[in-house]
Amino acid sequence: QVYPVESGGGSVQAGGSLRLSCADSRRAISNNGVGWFRQSPGKEREFVAAISWNGGATNYADSVKGRFTISRDRAKGTVYLQMNSLKAEDTAVYYCAAARGAWSTSTQSNYQYWGRGTQVTVSS
Repeated sequence: QVYPVESGGGSVQAGGSLRLSCADSRRAISNNGVGWFRQSPGKEREFVAAISWNGGATNYADSVKGRFTISRDRAKGTVYLQMNSLKAEDTAVYYCAAARGAWSTSTQSNYQYWGRGTQVTVSS
């Protein structure tokens, strides 16, 4: 069983930055696409960003394009989400997930292993 572990969440003022990390100590997700999703209170979980197994392909939700960057270090078994120019509406629990395949995808049903999430709070 693979259990991605998120870290790097916290509280920041609007306009600030945070970097989230998604790690799997066994590096079992190195050959999988990895995605970030988020969920705010009272809302459904939504897609944020995804990256293919080798980092060659990425895709983003329109709401974060130009502000967030997803990347990965396969040697470290870690995927990152750099979040800049944060807004109050970015406040959510952020989840990392490993896809069933090697490619980046925004479809939640394509993901099989989910982390427990990390809280990001942006104050205006």
